[in-house]
Amino acid sequence: MKCPYCTFSDSKVTDSRVVENGIRRRRECQRCGLRFTTYERIQATALMVSKQDNRREEFDREKLISGIRKACTKRPIPSRTIEKMVEDIEAELQHLGQVEVPTTILGSMVMERLKALDRVAYIRYASVYTDFQDIDSFEQAVKDLREDGQLPLPESTPSPIRRRRRRNTTTAARYRPRNTNPYPNDIRPPDADDPGGAA
Repeated sequence: MKCPYCTFSDSKVTDSRVVENGIRRRRECQRCGLRFTTYERIQATALMVSKQDNRREEFDREKLISGIRKACTKRPIPSRTIEKMVEDIEAELQHLGQVEVPTTILGSMVMERLKALDRVAYIRYASVYTDFQDIDSFEQAVKDLREDGQLPLPESTPSPIRRRRRRNTTTAARYRPRNTNPYPNDIRPPDADDPGGAA
């Protein structure tokens, strides 16, 4: 396994853990000493994706993850959630037993999961996947989401936020110290007239 930092090909496994659908290995490069993580998964039967222009290509999970990540940019969705979504899609496709799946089915599976996960990510993905031709078709997709109960319609005009008024005070008054006693804990130095030093 090549080190991603120095490309040295020899590494030592320092930790192995069974994770869902594979094994997670922590490795240490024998040259630079830096550590990195690798995942080992079972290579299932090659799944082919048929495009709309009749081209066929092998299913690429990283390409699918990348597309979903773009749709989820700046959304509060953890990276692990996206990876889990793709794992679920892969498992469902394997369960169906198909060796070839059209992009329309694959895209629908992603959109179905994004719709339940995050509405904004769903619209972003749909805008690329469904290729909206004009603003009307885009508005229709948002309208459909609202009718499905996914996007709440405002019931009334929100009332303005009331803010408390600040008292009009000068800057000097605002930053004036509250304790005007110059002596901490009210301990005063002895008077010069007092020879014993006692108060």
